[in-house]
Amino acid sequence: MLEIRNLHARIAEDGTEIIRGLNLTVKKGEVAAIMGPNGSGKSTLSYILAGREDYEVTEGDILFDGTSILEMDPAERAAAGVFLAFQYPVEIPGVATMEFLKVAMNSQRKARGEPELKIPDFLKRVKDAAGSLGMDMAMLKRPLNVGFSGGEKKRAEILQMKLLEPRLCVLDETDSGLDIDALKVVADGVNSLRSPDRAMVVITHYQRLLDLIVPDTVHVLYRGQVIKSGDKSLALQLEEQGYAGVVGEAA
Repeated sequence: MLEIRNLHARIAEDGTEIIRGLNLTVKKGEVAAIMGPNGSGKSTLSYILAGREDYEVTEGDILFDGTSILEMDPAERAAAGVFLAFQYPVEIPGVATMEFLKVAMNSQRKARGEPELKIPDFLKRVKDAAGSLGMDMAMLKRPLNVGFSGGEKKRAEILQMKLLEPRLCVLDETDSGLDIDALKVVADGVNSLRSPDRAMVVITHYQRLLDLIVPDTVHVLYRGQVIKSGDKSLALQLEEQGYAGVVGEAA
């Protein structure tokens, strides 16, 4: 589903290269964990997949279902089925969460040539999805992420993911700032979306998230390259031994 070929990318403003020849394949139905020390390019990779303009791809390609997405803007990538859950979700004052959800869902439906959702159908979908995440509907009347706790912000993003039903979910350190109860709620929401037709890229520092969202594959990113790949046991090894050994092997 996702194939990254010899990707090189830099910060557009100053030309600093962050991704240096990255190769990665994620199949349909697969949950791939991306781990690595700080500064290895994990979040940069997530931003590039989503089409953030702060970064410039200088070489290589990103294929989604066999089609390059490099020339697509973020809205086109979203309509094609790419979703990014941010490490630090942005607050949007003045925009009610419910209105944001309605516009997002109908914009994607319009891009795919589907009819807009009628209000009763929209409300039912939101109520069902919010209930599965333990979210109070009153919260959805508040401005998006404004005044939300860390756990509420992450729940709101998983709610968006459940409603938009993307085919590629990229989770950028979604465990940041969560206590164990909120982490379990978010992990349960993510696990409920596992599907043979959906792929997930889970970026994290810690094994605690991967105890709850068990990956099929684990990839270690260092200095903009995948230097080692394995199954879920690789994450346990990293938790016990740190990155020094893996980095040393690749040096």
